[in-house]
Amino acid sequence: MMDMPPAQEQEEEEEDPEQAVQIFSKASSIPKKNNRKKQNNSSIVAKTSAQAQAQAHFYGTAERASMGFEELGVAEWLVGACKELGMRKPTPVQQACVPQILKGKNVLGMAETGSGKTAAFALPILHKLAEVPYGIFALVLTPTRELAFQICDQFKALGSGMHLRCAVVVGGMDMTTQAQVLMQRPHVVVATPGRIKQHLLHDPDIAAAFSKTKFLVLDEADRLLDVGFEDELRVVLSSISSKRQTLLFSATMTGDLKALHELFGGDAFFYQAYEGFQTVESLQQNYVFVPANVKVVYMAHIMSTLEERNIRSAIIFASKCRTCHLLSLVMEELGVETVSLHSMKSQPQRLASLNRFKSGQVAILIATDVASRGLDIPTVDLVLNYDVPRFTRDYVHRVGRTARAGRGGTAISLVTQYDVELVHDIENFLGRQLEEFELDEDTVLKDITKVFKAKRKAIMSMEDSGFEELVKARKKQNKRTHHLNVQNASNKTKKTKIAS
Repeated sequence: MMDMPPAQEQEEEEEDPEQAVQIFSKASSIPKKNNRKKQNNSSIVAKTSAQAQAQAHFYGTAERASMGFEELGVAEWLVGACKELGMRKPTPVQQACVPQILKGKNVLGMAETGSGKTAAFALPILHKLAEVPYGIFALVLTPTRELAFQICDQFKALGSGMHLRCAVVVGGMDMTTQAQVLMQRPHVVVATPGRIKQHLLHDPDIAAAFSKTKFLVLDEADRLLDVGFEDELRVVLSSISSKRQTLLFSATMTGDLKALHELFGGDAFFYQAYEGFQTVESLQQNYVFVPANVKVVYMAHIMSTLEERNIRSAIIFASKCRTCHLLSLVMEELGVETVSLHSMKSQPQRLASLNRFKSGQVAILIATDVASRGLDIPTVDLVLNYDVPRFTRDYVHRVGRTARAGRGGTAISLVTQYDVELVHDIENFLGRQLEEFELDEDTVLKDITKVFKAKRKAIMSMEDSGFEELVKARKKQNKRTHHLNVQNASNKTKKTKIAS
């Protein structure tokens, strides 16, 4: 979980409404940094060797416009499944990658959020599986549990004509039940790295079940190639066939080339849908410059205007579980129904919250970054960054929850005096500046006493429920885990030096 900037820690303290009004001053724009140097936004694909660049392939606009699913080379029954699901024409990433996967190539695909990356690997996998159905044919790794369930649902929808068996293996669920499902050898396994690692290490029979796996897919590959998943990937790679095809997909790619070459082990097809790390054109990206201690007031005001702005549903992103839980309690005190999604919730609770939001029963989801990747909910018209993310790629994934598949959407970031450098980094990353979101400060602040009262009650509720103690216990556990990881890494380095 990401640490918040100092301002975000300060805003948790109790405020005095009168003082907040006195210190508030209208800020027409974010202070701009002088002589800002524009970062090089070229992706990992652009930095590859000449040989890798020669392998890259880009389809022309005219070719993309005329191509249908029939021309991708997938079976007729899959073409029918696409039409039944309302997929009229393949997206550019599907047009580029599906034929190459069918040819047996490893693929690295970069495309904007909402561009159909899941179907880009699901379609060729299902085509190949239908030809020779056996055992665990494909393993799909993804960084979040919620995304794992969504990917499995898409596989089931596309593969309904062949009675596909797809299993989800994630943390927070019973391991014994999962082990029994894996031993039945489902066609496709969608898993989070930590949980599949546990199964592979603890049960040799399960490891053997993956020995003939044909496809390994890393969805949200940039996150999975982070150092935090190194051990998990090592276990997975040692358990599945070296003759597999490896498919990597993400909206951003920042992993090092060495890791990619180790995964591919040979010629690969690189697809890059855009230069740099861009967001979709149909997305309006805005900011509101506010003092840290009235940020919650602005959040409450924006959420109170959803109906008049014709916004069907909205996601509020916070950087910590505590902030996420606090905001949900504040909104509850204000009489606004919300659901929350963060790692302090049990997996059944997380799925229940997501299902209520997806079904339209609740219009507001308050979440940490567990909801920032891959989730495709067409009714999301607004993303509100309550906390500006510390890492620029996380901004891209958060705001990508709206304006998906060519639809419109709005992203608003609440920027405090402590977040200015983070916003400059985001703007450099995107190659564009965020636009100011116009709000009347008098209208916003008229409910400041009501909101602060709700916040005080929410804080007391958190203390009475024992949530604060759970947060403290989680922090201690994370520190212990971090210390052990550092120690293990140091021991591995020493052993390597001795061996050499």
